[in-house]
Amino acid sequence: MPMLERIAGNRELKQDLKMALGSGRIAHSILLVGEPGCGAGFAARCLAADYLYPNGGPHAEAVLRGQDTESIVVRGEGASGQIKVEAIRDARQNIQKSALSSDAEGRVLFIYGAQNLNGASANAMLKIMEEPPEGVMFLLTASSAAAVLPTIRSRCAAYTMAPVPTEECAAALRTAQPELNEQNAQDLAFLYEGHIGLCLKALTDPAAKVARAAARELCRQAQQQDTYRVQALLAGYEKDKDSAAAVLWQATQAASAALRRPGFDGVQPDTAARILRAAEAARRAMKANGNLRLALTVCGMEMAAR
Repeated sequence: MPMLERIAGNRELKQDLKMALGSGRIAHSILLVGEPGCGAGFAARCLAADYLYPNGGPHAEAVLRGQDTESIVVRGEGASGQIKVEAIRDARQNIQKSALSSDAEGRVLFIYGAQNLNGASANAMLKIMEEPPEGVMFLLTASSAAAVLPTIRSRCAAYTMAPVPTEECAAALRTAQPELNEQNAQDLAFLYEGHIGLCLKALTDPAAKVARAAARELCRQAQQQDTYRVQALLAGYEKDKDSAAAVLWQATQAASAALRRPGFDGVQPDTAARILRAAEAARRAMKANGNLRLALTVCGMEMAAR
């Protein structure tokens, strides 16, 4: 079975890519676009596995794990995630110097987060794409096609990843996490609106688990209009902007879910609307480098308003 079949949902995308591979007319530069958590990175690895190892096997599985020798990976660095020109130059040298395995059909260069290519790194990437080495496929992912520089975007065949329906998302979660019960899987799929990657992160990433737990408690206290406890919880993040942002983002997800399904996780629509407005205002203030303590104080007051 092709590795592409492991992608949840996105039937037309899978069909188009399988047909392109089967006909031998697959583009040498492909851009997979999807919101965070939609699985664009996983889809890129599935496509790479089918391109490099059409018959599957251990090497194809290694591609999915990011451990295959024919896969060269470039990611952004630091808080901004910017991809530096040095990373592209290093990748180019790796492509030219490395020897092709006897059982691989080619080589793949992954560019995760192509929207983070700056002018210099994009120009370096263009030089490779305009004269691609034989057998090399370029697989780029991005959160938005519009955010990718036009010079790069115009040289790629673009495909869009979509969130999957709740039922399919829940099934994929239970496959990945067999110990997860059906109700929890359904709730997570609903909460993150079919973004499998976000669901799995909430289950496995320690920081995401802590942020979600704090956001659930924040929403619970806001529902009870307990101003003191809401303020006390948020005050704990006055010196940690990144953690504050993570908790507020999780709170917006919970509030959105409660608006779509009144009573979700114990939150009613009127409270959910307050939480959403307050959290979004605080996040905007934080992005504008406003006073963190003031932003969280105002946020807490509005969340628990009577």
